[in-house]
Amino acid sequence: MSKELFIVAGPCLIESKSVLFETAEVLNDICKSLKIKLYLKGSYKKANRTSVNSFTGIGDEKALSLLAEAKEKFNLETLTDIHLPSEAKMVSEYVDVLQIPAFLARQTDLLVAAGETGKTINIKKAQFMAPADMKKACDKVASTGNNKIWQTERGTFFGYNNLVVDFRSLLIMQSHGYPVLYDATHSLQQPSIGEQSGGQPEFIPALARAAVTTGINGVFFETHPNPKIAKSDSATQLPLENAEKFIKDIVSIHKYSNNL
Repeated sequence: MSKELFIVAGPCLIESKSVLFETAEVLNDICKSLKIKLYLKGSYKKANRTSVNSFTGIGDEKALSLLAEAKEKFNLETLTDIHLPSEAKMVSEYVDVLQIPAFLARQTDLLVAAGETGKTINIKKAQFMAPADMKKACDKVASTGNNKIWQTERGTFFGYNNLVVDFRSLLIMQSHGYPVLYDATHSLQQPSIGEQSGGQPEFIPALARAAVTTGINGVFFETHPNPKIAKSDSATQLPLENAEKFIKDIVSIHKYSNNL
């Protein structure tokens, strides 16, 4: 398995062309300068929101078309999440990687439908799952003959409105034989506080640096030009202006760790 570090990053939700393209341009320039692979992420809709009043998207086809346009303009690969088996084939026509949201990581029909598209499948470990159980989720995708599978750690519930990352999970999931990513922003979410989830973004750099030292393959994070006005996950997205230092730091630590 390649130990070249890659980045999955972008806004939580595709809320406008301007936000998506500004974010894509900045991230693309950073990653090209560092010679690392970037996958631009953006949810085309948010099926899981804290409140019924929360914004869910600008429209499926419009959002997916913008993601496809960004892929073409910036010559990069893209990722978005799906929520139902019926979405898998349609969404796969727009992106390179299909993501299975954490709350859906045990849904057999969804995992199989995603695997059948032949795309790379990123499975987010459910907040209630032990890391060893991710092997079963991977096996469901692999049953389709598709072994292009990623596993992402995004924290575990250990109390009300809080997530904790057990760093042993990164090592346990590596033993499954598929690339492992650390989600630097969702792992610091404080779920279901108010109309939107809260978060502790001040801890993002430190925990990401720690995760990289375990030998993971990628870092996932959400970023926005102005997180305070983001229509989703405003409390945890990394300000886009901080992305360059953040990526440079984790790349440096990754290179150092690999030489130990």
